[in-house]
Amino acid sequence: MKLKFLLPLLSLLVVACSDYESFSDNPSFRLVFSQDTIAFDTLISTIPSSTKTLYAFNNNSNGIRISSIQLEGGSSSRFRVNVDGRYLADGSWNDFEVLKHDSLIIRIEMTPPEVGSLEPLYFKDKLDFILENGVRQSVVLSGGSIDAYIQKGGMVIEEDATLLTDKAYVIYDSLVVRKGATLTLTEGTKLMFHDKAALHVYGKLMVEGSYEKPVVLRGDRMDHMFDYLLYDNTPSRWEGVVIHRGSLGNEFTQLDLHSSCFGIIVEDTEELKPDESKPSVVLDGCILHNIGGDGLQLNNCASKVTNTQISNTYGHTVNISGGSHTFIYSTLAQFYPFTASRGDALHLVSSEGGDEYGLLRKAHFINCVITGYGPDVIMGENIPDDGSCDYFFYHSFLNTPPVNDEEHFADCIFDQDKKKNEEERLVRQDNFIRFDTENFIYDFTPKDDSRIRSLADGSYADLPPTDRRGVNRTGDEGPDAGCYEYVAPTDADSEEEDKR
Repeated sequence: MKLKFLLPLLSLLVVACSDYESFSDNPSFRLVFSQDTIAFDTLISTIPSSTKTLYAFNNNSNGIRISSIQLEGGSSSRFRVNVDGRYLADGSWNDFEVLKHDSLIIRIEMTPPEVGSLEPLYFKDKLDFILENGVRQSVVLSGGSIDAYIQKGGMVIEEDATLLTDKAYVIYDSLVVRKGATLTLTEGTKLMFHDKAALHVYGKLMVEGSYEKPVVLRGDRMDHMFDYLLYDNTPSRWEGVVIHRGSLGNEFTQLDLHSSCFGIIVEDTEELKPDESKPSVVLDGCILHNIGGDGLQLNNCASKVTNTQISNTYGHTVNISGGSHTFIYSTLAQFYPFTASRGDALHLVSSEGGDEYGLLRKAHFINCVITGYGPDVIMGENIPDDGSCDYFFYHSFLNTPPVNDEEHFADCIFDQDKKKNEEERLVRQDNFIRFDTENFIYDFTPKDDSRIRSLADGSYADLPPTDRRGVNRTGDEGPDAGCYEYVAPTDADSEEEDKR
């Protein structure tokens, strides 16, 4: 009896398995791909890419046999392909089966070739699927390559040097400028730092960029984290810049530093009272943006910062501990998007108990914008009220509760929420013309109706006549606070915005 009962069941199982594993040469049967194109970013030549995944689905009522899967470029292709765990030797693979409602998992990589010129090289291939039923299907593979100087095992500057600008430098294991040496970076120089790499300055660093060709310090990841998001638009891709103790006279003009763990850290000068005529660092027309720690950290030194944007930092955007500092026409914008536990836009610290070392002697902010998401983004610690600390905010736009203190706050506008019965006004991020929090793209130029407009005092001594983009500050009713002067959009600008 038991045997008679089991025989029909076994027959059903055999029929079911046989049906499930049947294959068809129906010419209407095709594979369905998760993507019709696998596009790699433009990458550094000779450095392998990350792996991309392609799925090939069989949604048909029977299995499909594939006569061959092959790269059109064959063994000379720039791409490497692995299908369900098997590598396509010599760029091809024959005789494969895909059961109904099953799929293939295809992994694709590339190693971009050397270019041999200043321009990027772009290339394509196709991954062809030739089915037993005669159907031929293809997925396009594309990528790009740029050459770079690859520096492994550390890069040390022992004597005065100027780096080349014909291609970027990819730096592993950090770049070090020894004491007594000066490293000069001229316009168009690009340094791309690998994970954990930093720029350490014991001697002197001179950055001589221009708005059209800035000096760029960034991470070496050129690919996308997601389809919509570049790694380069995320923080903590590399370490940052450290100006070590005793290093003086560092000058940064039109520097674009972004996506680091910290921006620029300036260690103390070893002096009890830093000399303003011998600053540790001068910044003019720079951007320090999208940073996983402090943007600019100044420790018991002297500094001057003009026409500079420091923005979106997990730590303090500007963190000053002691010394003498002047900021002119600068934008400190604390809109770090990845967490609410971000630091202050401006954090000022002076020494405790009247200690002369580390005393905050001077902190002037002239025609500046200092704002951020929080209700109060300007904080101070141990700031003495005996007059020994000369702190002063003048014609600046400040996100801090209003202060009735004309000695320290003169002709400022406080970036606070609208109160009952007050006129409509822009606050915080609404003051700026572009705030794309999906793609992490920002433009801190003030809008036409922002109170930042015409706030600056153009008659104050030692003021630059143009903003960091070279726009004349005297072309309208009055100069705007911050590092960007408002420019009325053109028809071309409107068309570009519509495309976005």
